[in-house]
Amino acid sequence: MFCVYGAPPAELAAVPPGAVQVSPLAPGGGALEALTPTSLAGAVVAAPPGVLERRYVLARILQALAPGAPLTALAPNDKGGARLRKELEFFGSVVVETGRRHQRICQTSRPEHLLGIDPALAAGALQVSQALGLWTQPGVFSWDRPDNGTRQLLAALPTLAGRGADLGCGLGVLARAVLASPDVTQLDLVDLDRRAIEAARRNVEDPRARFHWADARGEPELSELDFVVMNPPFHDHGVEDRDLGQAFIRRAHQILRRGGALWLVANRHLPYEAVLRDLFRRVTPRGDAAGFKIYEAHK
Repeated sequence: MFCVYGAPPAELAAVPPGAVQVSPLAPGGGALEALTPTSLAGAVVAAPPGVLERRYVLARILQALAPGAPLTALAPNDKGGARLRKELEFFGSVVVETGRRHQRICQTSRPEHLLGIDPALAAGALQVSQALGLWTQPGVFSWDRPDNGTRQLLAALPTLAGRGADLGCGLGVLARAVLASPDVTQLDLVDLDRRAIEAARRNVEDPRARFHWADARGEPELSELDFVVMNPPFHDHGVEDRDLGQAFIRRAHQILRRGGALWLVANRHLPYEAVLRDLFRRVTPRGDAAGFKIYEAHK
């Protein structure tokens, strides 16, 4: 079996047909943790930018490769590429490095004896954060510290009731607060990141919660909800994408019942007011502090 992690540019790294996707950001794909040691015939990895996350991914892939099986790992120069060769060499790999289109491309193979992977696996695994008091994992949004936007929304949220959804739920911080209300009958937690959903399952132990590893812009099938809460993403592969948050707003409008409420927090500079007012019959600012703005919008 051959596997691919992430979305490596086709012009920089060839991925054979039938390769199994193991990125946690590809709903429906496989999981790194499920790969059998020494089972892979080869792999291509678009290495993530975070240090702990990247080393974890490389260690998992190297562990899963058969001895001598090839690995191509690549990353932008300013997002981990400059460190990629040394990190692979630290694990015992012999690396041939090239550069193209502002990326570092490392060709190597599984060495006979892997070195130092256990600390990388432990540091990048699902774990309990002492700072958060929650299950988390490097690579998940705001994995090691409280997110200021979420904190602002928590302070503004009223007691909610009925059926709702948390779009882009992350570790489940908002969901925990929402489910503190006994009047909430069901809450769907949706996130593109499998690691976030796995952590949220542990952080939100409530029979009213349902968990979905999915792209919230189109899945799962939800309708006639009483409320939606969200701190929508606005970066795609590290690049600001304002359309992303606007798509979350459109999705919220689609799945709410008439009269249902959206509670949204966003960075102050993001242009969400126009799409909110185009879609919702009433839009009310509920906060503007510390670089964030909060809106309550009724369908």
